[in-house]
Amino acid sequence: MTTSPDGHSGELARFTAELSFGLDGFQQQACAALERGHGVLVCAPTGAGKTVVGEFAVHLALAAGGKCFYTTPLKALSNQKHTDFVARYGKDRIGLLTGDLSVNANAPVVVMTTEVLRNMLYANSPALQGLSHVVMDEVHFLADRMRGAVWEEVILHLPDEVRLISLSATVSNAEEFGGWIQTVRGDTAVVVDEHRPVPLWQHMLVGKRLFDLFDYDGDGAKHQPHVDPNLVRHIANRREADRLADWRPRHRGPGRPGRPSMYRPPSRPDVINALDREGLLPAITFVFSRAGCGAAVAQCLRSSLRLTTEKDRARIAEVIDHRCGDLADADLDVLGYYEWREGLLRGLAAHHAGLLPVFRHTVEELFTAGLVKAVFATETLALGINMPARTVVLERLVKFNGEQHVPLTPGEYTQLTGRAGRRGIDVEGHAVVIWHPDIEPAEVAGLASTRTFPLRSSFAPSYNMTINLVQQMGPEQAHRLLEQSFAQYQADRSVVGLVRGVERGERMLEEIAGELGGRDAPILDYARLREQISQRERAQARASRLQRRQAANDALAALRRGDIITIPHGRRGGLAVVLESARDTSDPRPLVLTEHRWAGRISSADYSGAATPVGSMSLPKRVEHRQPRVRRDLASALRSAAAGLVTTSQRGRRRGQTADGPDVDPELASLREQLRRHPASGFRGRRG
Repeated sequence: MTTSPDGHSGELARFTAELSFGLDGFQQQACAALERGHGVLVCAPTGAGKTVVGEFAVHLALAAGGKCFYTTPLKALSNQKHTDFVARYGKDRIGLLTGDLSVNANAPVVVMTTEVLRNMLYANSPALQGLSHVVMDEVHFLADRMRGAVWEEVILHLPDEVRLISLSATVSNAEEFGGWIQTVRGDTAVVVDEHRPVPLWQHMLVGKRLFDLFDYDGDGAKHQPHVDPNLVRHIANRREADRLADWRPRHRGPGRPGRPSMYRPPSRPDVINALDREGLLPAITFVFSRAGCGAAVAQCLRSSLRLTTEKDRARIAEVIDHRCGDLADADLDVLGYYEWREGLLRGLAAHHAGLLPVFRHTVEELFTAGLVKAVFATETLALGINMPARTVVLERLVKFNGEQHVPLTPGEYTQLTGRAGRRGIDVEGHAVVIWHPDIEPAEVAGLASTRTFPLRSSFAPSYNMTINLVQQMGPEQAHRLLEQSFAQYQADRSVVGLVRGVERGERMLEEIAGELGGRDAPILDYARLREQISQRERAQARASRLQRRQAANDALAALRRGDIITIPHGRRGGLAVVLESARDTSDPRPLVLTEHRWAGRISSADYSGAATPVGSMSLPKRVEHRQPRVRRDLASALRSAAAGLVTTSQRGRRRGQTADGPDVDPELASLREQLRRHPASGFRGRRG
């Protein structure tokens, strides 16, 4: 890491003179490294101000007469950054490219989505000429399983002379990520800051009562907070009351029904009113679907909820009329304008990428101004859109990932709740999780107390990527580039460094060949022999992985309803029962329920070998696995049925462990023996 300078000078001094605030230590450190000509990786919490470093890169590019591309993962975020830069530098110097929109594309500073830059690199676009800086905002998005590979493609393809500025949320393996960027991009400073400028307090809403999630009054409270016992006690009492309510109707006489026991979460108006009583507005409630956002606003409008004063409503109406004055009267009904306007006048709004842009921008302006007090939004809002709130509310801790409903990861939880706490406005932020019977306070505490999370590559070559690479650089160079991915670096750090150094090694071999009398000298034969061994070892490793994956697929496809299996590793590790056999034998994903009450589909990625049943159990004809009570009862039955079936060693087998050792490759053994006996072995100490 670089060290923070004592004072500012040169372009950094000119840049800071234009700011209305002083730079924090990590901002000074990163900007100073940039001014010295280094690339920079900045890892800091949401709201800490890491975008200032990206803005300094824009300043440097303009000052030097170069070009800067500022990339974001979302069109909405690109639009917002474009607006910010136009206000600062003027529209003639700022462009925008989002795939479906092109504005001043030849400007010295262009804001774009990451996919646009990837496509420009593959096409060898003339716009790349003179490019000096690239800012990759939200670079931790490379962990996204659907789009993450795009970020790695850009990092690997950018010309060496371009300075890369990577802005990331706080990750626990920042040094590893920075080491990879250093390997493939050259000199890069890694700047990490885990300090959150606005403290974040965690809460749970149980019914209409708000509890602190953590108790900070005990020993070592601020170092190892534990779950508030009042919260635990209240939830236990609530569950006991529900259990008794469920018992009474079944033990009453005819005609004497008890009250229904089904838990009903607080309504959206009840939640907003509870926050208002505690002084926790404005708030963003994350709802993981666009339709759900609209339904939430509609539910609030059906109630008497009103969060605005007469003065607020007058200002809101003025902004709406100014923003929407160009809309044709005939279109207003179709666009849902009147319901949308009524929600805004009452301080309520939805926010998601499906909104009409003028509606979305109006919501952003009114919320930022403090006139709209409650917004129901999709997770798009968590990815850098400048709409911080005092409070963030999470209705659920699961979301649909395109295939199934999965639990939020600590990284996703941190990203979402990071919107809470407006720097310069709030002295503290608040995160509120709404309690449901299937949510344990300890589970929420685990998410909330994980301050950082590891960044894992999702890089997997696609057909389009392969075609583009081979067409652009040929099969050999394309293969070499793929070996430099972050995924490969995490699997084997040495491979990326070796691949990057192949060119240097080849030049060294040419020099040695000249010293020893030509290309056919023993040292070259020795090098070719070593390369044959490396290729054979890689081929053997690939074959072994494919064999294990096929064995896992075959075993998963053979599983039948009621089979008891063990999942060997990960958060789902332990016992599981098959609820539904796999539908597709080519990519088998049976539906299972684990002993920890998780229900979902598993794949060969969960196994390093075959998924062999250790027993079986009978199941009801119909299993409603989405109901918490059903999952709880079935998990208990699973543990009882599997008692004594699974040994500790079977449960404890980790990823990569198999019962059989690797097969001995005679050809590989022969090559190694030839290498050992080769007369050029004495040159092994030579360094390039």
